[in-house]
Amino acid sequence: MAEDMMSFYHGDQPGGTPGLLPLPYYWWEAGALMGSLVDYWYYTGDSRWNNITQEGMLYQVGPNNDYMPPNQTMTEGNDDQGFWGMAVMSAAEYNFQNPPSDKPQWLALAQAVFNTQAARWDSQDCGGGLRWQIFTWNNGYDYKNSISQACFFNIAARLARYTGNQSYAGWADRTWDWMVDAKLLDPKTYYIYDGTHINNCSAITPYQWTYNAGAFLLGAAAMYNYTTGPTRDMWKQRVDGLLDGINVFFAGNKSDVMTEVACEPVNLCDLDQQSFKAYLSRWMASTTKWAPWTYDRIKPLLATSAIAAASTCTGGDNKRMCGHQWTEHGKWDGSTGVGQQMSAMEIVLANMIQHVTAPVTNSTGGTSAGNPGAGGSDVGRTDPFDISGSFPPMTTAGRVGAYICTALMVIGLLCGCAFVVADEAKPHQTVSQRVSGLRSVAAFGGVGGGGGGGGGRGGILRNAHNDDKGKRALMQQSESENSFAYTASAFLEKDDEVMVNTHYLVPSDEAYYRTPRPAPRPPPLPSRYHMRTQSPGSTSPAYWRNNTGGGGGGMFAGAGGAGHGNQRLDFRRNNSLQSSPPPHQQPQRISFPRVDGSTSLRKKAIHNRVVHFGRDINGNQRA
Repeated sequence: MAEDMMSFYHGDQPGGTPGLLPLPYYWWEAGALMGSLVDYWYYTGDSRWNNITQEGMLYQVGPNNDYMPPNQTMTEGNDDQGFWGMAVMSAAEYNFQNPPSDKPQWLALAQAVFNTQAARWDSQDCGGGLRWQIFTWNNGYDYKNSISQACFFNIAARLARYTGNQSYAGWADRTWDWMVDAKLLDPKTYYIYDGTHINNCSAITPYQWTYNAGAFLLGAAAMYNYTTGPTRDMWKQRVDGLLDGINVFFAGNKSDVMTEVACEPVNLCDLDQQSFKAYLSRWMASTTKWAPWTYDRIKPLLATSAIAAASTCTGGDNKRMCGHQWTEHGKWDGSTGVGQQMSAMEIVLANMIQHVTAPVTNSTGGTSAGNPGAGGSDVGRTDPFDISGSFPPMTTAGRVGAYICTALMVIGLLCGCAFVVADEAKPHQTVSQRVSGLRSVAAFGGVGGGGGGGGGRGGILRNAHNDDKGKRALMQQSESENSFAYTASAFLEKDDEVMVNTHYLVPSDEAYYRTPRPAPRPPPLPSRYHMRTQSPGSTSPAYWRNNTGGGGGGMFAGAGGAGHGNQRLDFRRNNSLQSSPPPHQQPQRISFPRVDGSTSLRKKAIHNRVVHFGRDINGNQRA
């Protein structure tokens, strides 16, 4: 399993970048992969991957040794940084081979991640918590998601246990309390929900994910292990509560096989979500070391899940690649990837937990050197390109060189402006919107009124930028049972090309929306497609769809109502208009299982991977 997982990693090969996975995998999952390799060594003693792991974890630390590398500033969130922090925390706890003395050490790196995140604690909006994104221009900066809090809580609790420093425990307490106050963690059911937007802190995104539950579970176990007296009793109660809560993630005939309940039952897990079960597996096992009474509850679930996971490893060209849907016992689901391999490997390794030593601390054999002030250069910094103080004073020769470079840049800028003006005069510019400079085409969307009523709403969802490669426009949500919901997603492929995916669905029982987590790019197309919007009535070939019902409504930008506000979506290939969207976007009818076992056929979708499913705040399955 480890070998097949590493077949996706090319960071140790010529032309590869240590610590990075190839596209479409995001940077955070490479950090999770490094953590899984630390686990692999911890459980097996096999050092085959150790040097690759060490190289990857050190290569991605960034100039200030806190996992904020400049090449990730356009997409890096607190949760992304947190996964690297948890990986090096495991390296410290397991006494993984230490870096050379002139390199940052594992414990110091974990402390750096903690320090930079503690400085980002935002009490102004929703009373506390970390925002999902670090920098203001990133999509999701207005969202406070549970996984960002979970990573921070996890690292803080483990640092408290490792160092004995109460200040870390204080932050863990603060994070837990905020999660409860924000109603993202239900103290009765111990369900953990996805997050909330700062413009309406009471509106909770209700999806539950395995990695949220796992990260909080291990952090709570660390706090139990660190504390004494009544405080320890409180953390014991919380550990037990979280164990009750994770039952929602176990399905099958005996409800004992791990499943990603928010997306797996309807085969809609994206690239990120296909790896989440790896982390619940990892952290459930580790919990038994710090909270030993949990072993009898956890081990049977790990065992049945491992057997089910291993039974799916019959796919791929080598006939041993693992699938994602473990409840389909003995059947490979046709999917392969880093997440599938990592999840299967972690659940199998987790069953060896009783045969390995407990994680160490500073006082029980830990050898990793710490630095309580690590990460100070990035604390409070909101502009990743601020490099003041990084260079010595400029010499006279340097000033002369700077003047020359500036003059050349001005000349180049003037030439570029002349080219753009000339290019804008070309006829084809009136036909399609091209991505120009830092801005791209806008993705429009809206929802229309239901039958008989008219009315609707629409408008610009967001403007895509060149620095938003791979990001998805947010979905609009429908508030009428009879209206269609619509979203347009812009994926920037090149500086002058944009590929747009369209999605429709019909709500049934209530309004719903998807979590605004960046999703991987859709399947590659043989040719690039350009988007342009165009009002109805044009004779140009186009693909568009109006709302059903008496009122009509606006699907593309516009106010809806009585059929106006509609616009069409044209697909262009090699500057030729196409009469229909690409094949994988053709309308298709899909069915969704209900809680009562019946099937709903009321929903339609185009490229249905945009639709996410989960459980509502009452624990019922919902879209």
